[in-house]
Amino acid sequence: MRKGVNGLYGLVRDQLMCDPLSGHLFLFSNAQRNRLKVLFWDTTGLWVCAKKLEKGRFHWPSAGAAAQAKIVLSNEEFTMLLGGIDLAQARSRKWYRRPVAEESNDTRISA
Repeated sequence: MRKGVNGLYGLVRDQLMCDPLSGHLFLFSNAQRNRLKVLFWDTTGLWVCAKKLEKGRFHWPSAGAAAQAKIVLSNEEFTMLLGGIDLAQARSRKWYRRPVAEESNDTRISA
C-alpha cells in the first residue's frame, strides 16, 4: 500500500493491461485485506482514495481456479464490498440487465 498515484497508474496500465484514464474504478488491497485504495480518473485528474479498517477485514471476492490479476465487479458488488458484506454469501436475483457495450462509460470496477 505504499504506491501513490503514479505507481497505481503504472500497475493498471502494465499489470492489468487496462487504460487508467477510462473512467473505471480500480481497487487495490493490501495482503491483510484491511486497507483499500481506489484509483479513478474524473476527466480532470486522477483520484486516489484510501480506507483503513480499525478492526476486521474486507471479504475479497474469489478469483476462481486460475490466479487472476483482475476481477470485474458491478457497482452493487463494489458497494457491498466496501460496506463489509461477504460477496461469496450474497446472492443476486435473476432479472433482466441490458448487456454492457465494450466502449460505453459503464462504471465497472477492476479489483
